[in-house]
Amino acid sequence: MDIQDIQSIKQKFRIIGNNPHLNRAIEIAVQVAGTDLTVLINGESGTGKDVIPQIIHQNSSRKHKNYFAINCGAIPEGTIDSELFGHEKGSFTGAIDTRKGYFEVADGGTIFLDEVGELPLATQARLLRVLENGEFIKVGSSKVQKTDVRIVAATNLNIPLAIEKGKFREDLYYRLNTVPIRIPALRERKEDIKLLFRKFAADFAEKYHMPAVQLTPESVVMMENYRWDGNIRQLKNITEQISIIEEERIITPDILKNYLPNNNITSLPTLYKGGKDDDPLSERDILYKVLFDMKNDIMELRRTVKELSAQRNNGNIQHLPETSNITPINATVISPAEEEEDAFVYVQDDDINTPVSKVTCDAELPTDKTAETTASLSLVQTEKDLICKALERHKGKRKDAAKELGISERTLYRKINEYKINL
Repeated sequence: MDIQDIQSIKQKFRIIGNNPHLNRAIEIAVQVAGTDLTVLINGESGTGKDVIPQIIHQNSSRKHKNYFAINCGAIPEGTIDSELFGHEKGSFTGAIDTRKGYFEVADGGTIFLDEVGELPLATQARLLRVLENGEFIKVGSSKVQKTDVRIVAATNLNIPLAIEKGKFREDLYYRLNTVPIRIPALRERKEDIKLLFRKFAADFAEKYHMPAVQLTPESVVMMENYRWDGNIRQLKNITEQISIIEEERIITPDILKNYLPNNNITSLPTLYKGGKDDDPLSERDILYKVLFDMKNDIMELRRTVKELSAQRNNGNIQHLPETSNITPINATVISPAEEEEDAFVYVQDDDINTPVSKVTCDAELPTDKTAETTASLSLVQTEKDLICKALERHKGKRKDAAKELGISERTLYRKINEYKINL
């Protein structure tokens, strides 16, 4: 598709933005619309996944038939089978009459299963049968019925991880994921944030009969640097709040900051960049990872001090470069035994926000060797667990695991041998 065709689709379905990933998602939707291939849409909550099934349906030969959008997470587990496949009279308490389900009513059309990852395992088995041979059985019936339905599913869950935990059927995942389409998060579409805000502001100005609010250049930068955990839905809600509450129509950063909640800002250092967006490490894992990075830095500093001191004692160096802050004359040489017994910190399980004490190499270290040993063993076990988790996430691929952990492959190999980790 050329850019004009994509823009035409955007205009028809009121899609705002020019992000390349968004354009690619629209292009794939149009390309598969003429087939009966099952599509799985993946993206965070609030990214607008519901528009892709509409594009697929309206550009298919089924466009004159029924289209149903079903939020699987909003239907109670006890009634989901009845809603999807129907039930016979008297099949359960309250079934006072025979009822048709969505798969029967939508015959010849399209069904959009939003939040498909929330389906119970029993319902997943029924859905798999529909996908494989177009057959289903009503609740309380023994009669097999046929249906011709195009299925488009969407989820914001990490389905492969759900499969590992036994919460989603692997065979169903492969059936649904015939054509994957990913909708980018709003923080990946920074160039579109200003356009979306302007559109929402104009809509609310018309709705509430008031001038549209506008962002200063500094406010635009502030919006672009915000994380937007709620994505487009959150941006729309904040734009409406500002439009109604603020008397000023020019929104400065001082005004804007009152509407951007900081609950998605972590107190951990921002230097850590590990894991995938859809499968992040827990905050505890990240904290331990940062602590181990600090420990490695300190041990490297000790080795440097030791080498410099040894060289000076041997007369191999006269002075340090002016940019160095290390003074070998006053440095204490740490023996290998002492180096392995770092007095490091640990975090109690009941409070992840417990302040971390400073790492020290002074002589006034705690004399309680038992406490030190316990902390050391705790961190060693945690480091081993981090490595095992990273290897599991990347299915034993050491290069990818090392990249996530922020260490070299050589270091990872050494740690695997050191901890006797079986791959």
